[in-house]
Amino acid sequence: MRAGALGTALHGGHRYVFADGASDRLYLAPHARPRRWSMSQSNKSHWMKTAAGYAAGLLFGIGLAVSGMTDPARVVGFLDVVGAWDPTLMFVLGGAVITTFVGYRLVFKRTAPLLGGVFQLPTKRELDAKLLGGAALFGIGWGLSGYCPGPAIASIGGLSLPLLAMLVTMVLGWFAAKRLA
Repeated sequence: MRAGALGTALHGGHRYVFADGASDRLYLAPHARPRRWSMSQSNKSHWMKTAAGYAAGLLFGIGLAVSGMTDPARVVGFLDVVGAWDPTLMFVLGGAVITTFVGYRLVFKRTAPLLGGVFQLPTKRELDAKLLGGAALFGIGWGLSGYCPGPAIASIGGLSLPLLAMLVTMVLGWFAAKRLA
């Protein structure tokens, strides 16, 4: 290393030969200067919503893994109330209910969601055949496979034949639901 300028000023050079007239760095012409990367407010909002979604998904996935909800044997054991019942997931479900109860009260004190837009709430209040049928199909699929959609997607890293069968039938169910809607 040597102390001093990276280059020498040209004889009779102007202050633009080096940036701001100093001799410790090279001058870059305006078209060659690095541009500051900036985002519009709508892009920032989009990226904030996306980042928040990823963070929530990561937290959800970690919670599923830590609680054992990604283990189909544990889920089936929890659903088998007349056999070898495993009540441990009751605490997971209880934690979810408590979090939702507290969270909804905090969130609805706001006039709008934290990241903008409006709250998207269901307008339909009555139970109908589609809702009950969908809930029954969800429960049957959960009981047969030991997976519901969240844990199934979180378990993709350890893909197995039962998991693959569940994911394929879930996607088929989405297509069927779109046709019936």
